[in-house]
Amino acid sequence: MSVYIIGAIVPLVVTLLLRKNSNNGKKRGVPIDVGGQDGYAIRNAGFPTPLETAWEGVSTLAELFESACKRHGNKNLLGTRKLISSEVLVSGDGRSFEKLHLGEYEWLTYAAVFQRVSNFGSGLAQLGHLRDERVAIFADTRAEWFIAFIFLDMFNVTVVTIYSSLGEEALCHSLNETEVTTVICGSKELKKLVEISGQLDTVKRLICMDDDVPSVESPLEQSGRWTVKSMTSVEKLGQDNPTGTDLPLPGDVAVIMYTSGSTGLPKGVMMTHANVLAVVSAVRTIVPGLESNDVYHAYLPLAHILELAAENIVAGVGSAIGYGSPLTLTDTSNKIKKGTKGDASAFRPTVMAAVPAILDRVRDGVRSKVDAKGGLAKCLFDLAYNRRLSAVNGNWFGAWGLELLLWNLLVFKKVRAVLGGRVRFLLSGGAPLSGDTQRFINICLGAPIGQGYGLTETCAGGTFSEFDDTSVGRVGNPLPCSYIKLVDWPEGGYLISDSPKPRGEIVIGGPNVTLGYFKNEEKSREVYKVDQKGMRWFYTGDIGQFHADGCLEIIDRKKDIVKLQHGEYVSLGKIEAALMANSYVDNLMMHADPFHSYTVALVVPSQSALEEWAAKQGINYAGFSDLCDKKETVQEVQASLVKEAKKARLQKSEIPAKIKLLSNPWTPETGLVTAALKIKREAIRKAFSEELLKLYES
Repeated sequence: MSVYIIGAIVPLVVTLLLRKNSNNGKKRGVPIDVGGQDGYAIRNAGFPTPLETAWEGVSTLAELFESACKRHGNKNLLGTRKLISSEVLVSGDGRSFEKLHLGEYEWLTYAAVFQRVSNFGSGLAQLGHLRDERVAIFADTRAEWFIAFIFLDMFNVTVVTIYSSLGEEALCHSLNETEVTTVICGSKELKKLVEISGQLDTVKRLICMDDDVPSVESPLEQSGRWTVKSMTSVEKLGQDNPTGTDLPLPGDVAVIMYTSGSTGLPKGVMMTHANVLAVVSAVRTIVPGLESNDVYHAYLPLAHILELAAENIVAGVGSAIGYGSPLTLTDTSNKIKKGTKGDASAFRPTVMAAVPAILDRVRDGVRSKVDAKGGLAKCLFDLAYNRRLSAVNGNWFGAWGLELLLWNLLVFKKVRAVLGGRVRFLLSGGAPLSGDTQRFINICLGAPIGQGYGLTETCAGGTFSEFDDTSVGRVGNPLPCSYIKLVDWPEGGYLISDSPKPRGEIVIGGPNVTLGYFKNEEKSREVYKVDQKGMRWFYTGDIGQFHADGCLEIIDRKKDIVKLQHGEYVSLGKIEAALMANSYVDNLMMHADPFHSYTVALVVPSQSALEEWAAKQGINYAGFSDLCDKKETVQEVQASLVKEAKKARLQKSEIPAKIKLLSNPWTPETGLVTAALKIKREAIRKAFSEELLKLYES
């Protein structure tokens, strides 16, 4: 038999056997009898009781970091790119864009970070900060953010985390409610704090992460109200006046995390060391081969529990963390100077976390480049993708063995280079990930995507899809630290007795369920419950259903359901998740009015996709805003959305009958999406009330 035939058949047979043994009938979650409200509960199949820690002798985040430093002192921990140059470019329509030329990563070892943490803690004490006072971190994701967080852990100081994009009212509310006395921030955030200084009741000290402290510090210090120092100067003060640490207990509050919620003022979620450690430990056990040789790319907001937990996991196992931002992620990202490297190319990570909006952009970017090339290149990509898709869907005659190696070499290697070429595992959370995007990223990167489900109130812990689970549209089985229970919601027609799958409101229990909302007992009592065995449960408001293997699927949300004029119920979130897979869509919000029989949508279109379509159609336009207003453009996007809706098997009442195209993107800075890029429904409704009204009037 030819060596080539053997090379093709043997990998195919081995792979199919492994797939059969690993997936067919595998129970990932199993039923369990639990306390509290009656329901249908599932636990992780491999853990009979909830996991609290994965490290012997470690019960707090401080102990986890200290033990990691002892084991990996000389290894690199935190990396930051050096800024070589910055320039501002102005486009034809008058908009300005900053372009950065960034150098290679410069590193701090575990031992160096530990020393900086110790110095900073001692220095802050010298400035008069008392350990029972709270400290807020108000900055973009960067190495200094994580250093500040570790210091607060080691000195048993509760940290208040605040999104850097938070609005003035929410910022004042968060700082005043928690009576913060010290704020650690970047220079950009320092200027924002100065502007609202008269509205802050308890702040005494500002610590700027940048050595070049803005000139606004002088009037503040002269007034005697605030002390303003650079982080470096505080560390130097601590180096000259060392003090000991004050390690916390598992039940001590580590974080009060303010969520940039979709409605109203943000709520502060109180997380203990034990809460966060439970999730960190659970994910540690299920990410395949996560060890000290991995390198993790950090660019999501550290004020979000998803990123904070991920970085604690990485530091706990002795891996390296390289920092960046969503706007410098790839070689073609908005802030990267043409011809220079993006973060992923410079760092070449092996592990990454992402939110669906980021993965959607990667998918759209790859797809648009392939379509632009056309010809043989496009045909080759489409053939490779479809062959591999056939295999992933379980077809024995898809691309396996040598054929897979060939496609990886000829086609997918170029795609993988976009994120550095070494990514072996992706964690997606924060919002539903469309099946199309999950398949596309999985095939093109050749790496499994672990889609997770959790909330700030559960420290991001709930469910997580295992690396060998190739299904889409689900969020996996319970994490080892969590029990997942469905309870009846009769008003919405979801019952655990439903056939063939039990359905109901998702309730999460376990050591990862947080203490509640800071100074908001009424709301805490509404959604947190403690059963007769002492286990805490959080009522999520999401609707789910269990599959036979114990995996969870999110199918609805109580707050997103609207009853139309003729009695039909529509789930806005479900429709949005389906339509976001459309290549014309950058962002979208569905809207339903109980006094009408149809839905409408506000759509932020993909500028590149729409301009490419316009060029092919020979349509002239003065600018992107003009293109969005053109009748033929609206008709094209509308028809494309209808096609996408039918593909997702949406009902007629769920398909938007009318749409409005909006040319300006929704960003956290506009207040229309959260830092995790979830839409803020009420804020969007208010901002575009006239547009929504016209859609119904017309």
